[in-house]
Amino acid sequence: MVNEIIGGTHLPSGMIEIDLELCKDCELCISVCPHKLIELSDRLNQKGYRFAQFIEKNVKKEVKKCSGCALCAIVCPEIAIEVYRG
Repeated sequence: MVNEIIGGTHLPSGMIEIDLELCKDCELCISVCPHKLIELSDRLNQKGYRFAQFIEKNVKKEVKKCSGCALCAIVCPEIAIEVYRG
């Protein structure tokens, strides 16, 4: 398990949701993700931008690498990312 106990401390797990219609392809979230879990889609949103997508969206919680650090949400100028922890 990735988000298990290490050194007596339970590591948090998280996930994010990206509003593809708000995303404007700035790639800031991609550059700050410590686990490289965000990538650009090959598709376009309604405004014509390639949008960021979370690659762990359909992964079981036990094997997720996302810690819910929220760096992606903090740097997003469009406030297109919501972070969930737990």
